[in-house]
Amino acid sequence: MKTFKAALTMSYLAAACALLLSFVPYSSARQKQPAGAHVPAAVRAEQKVIFKIHYLKVHGDWAWIDVTPLDEKGKPVAEGGPSLMHKEAGGWKAMDLSGLPDDPDNPMQEPTAKFVKQLQKTFPGLPADIFPRAGKTG
Repeated sequence: MKTFKAALTMSYLAAACALLLSFVPYSSARQKQPAGAHVPAAVRAEQKVIFKIHYLKVHGDWAWIDVTPLDEKGKPVAEGGPSLMHKEAGGWKAMDLSGLPDDPDNPMQEPTAKFVKQLQKTFPGLPADIFPRAGKTG
């Protein structure tokens, strides 16, 4: 049982690292930025970026994560927030939620039951258990 728990913990840590790295889209140390790409100032300056994880749950190839990127002093360097992630071709990808219908009762796309149902309709196979229950995010 200890081996299983250790493997599961390592799996979560590996998933968390992959998810967090996906929030830093471009670094000049890795590749040249395409024209017009928005890159946070901390990344442009090659500063250390720390991610404060408010929520993370992985189930299979799906994850819901809510993070805030911080500088070394703990101040936000870019807008954070929740993101639906999907593991594709061995890497984690943030899913585009802009095609979901606007909901004036939920403009911030909080994971309400209605919102989760919309996501499951858009992304078949998405498990509902990755989303936080109301009031359980931090």
